Amino acid sequence: MAANKSKGQNSLALHKVIMVGSGGVGKSALTLQFMYDEFVEDYEPTKADSYRKKVVLDGEEVQIDILDTAGQEDYAAIRDNYFRSGEGFLCAFSICEHESFAGTTDLRRSEQILRVKEDDSIPFLLVGNKSDLEERRQVSIEEARARADQWGVGYVETSAKTRANVDKVFFDLMREIRTRKMEDNKDNGKKKKKKSLAKRIQERCTLL
Repeated sequence: MAANKSKGQNSLALHKVIMVGSGGVGKSALTLQFMYDEFVEDYEPTKADSYRKKVVLDGEEVQIDILDTAGQEDYAAIRDNYFRSGEGFLCAFSICEHESFAGTTDLRRSEQILRVKEDDSIPFLLVGNKSDLEERRQVSIEEARARADQWGVGYVETSAKTRANVDKVFFDLMREIRTRKMEDNKDNGKKKKKKSLAKRIQERCTLL
């Protein structure tokens, strides 16, 4: 019975999400709120924590794999391997800390994600966390949206404390990942057909 259950889980679509952002912006709090419906205010950062959960995405049972990376520069050397394994990225900053917002540019561009993935259209969502602390806001919605528009990505504000939009960011990113996979599979199918046609033509020419 256990073997059948394991086999069933292995057959589910798996979407790999990487949490990135500066230290202290609430990446772990968002992840733990999504995973366990609880708010953890004080969390000891590690190099990376991995979580897996079965969810229903638009009527389809799938698995989400979340890698919660540490924001400290001490761990920058091992980030590349983590980033290569990701299919989509939630890039979080704190709306109460402009420095963390500025840091998202380095993560997005040449220094981090785009350099490793070599792909401008990788599924990516910009997340402004701590929306419950509106009175301490340093990053305006307009400024954050302008950056997201510049990158061609979505922008959502969340609160790990109140759970506002927590599910939304993970599910929105999973939808982007799913769409990307479907497009890649379609492109791969076309390439295989072209290759097969070229082979048939070559064989025909050889026979003639």
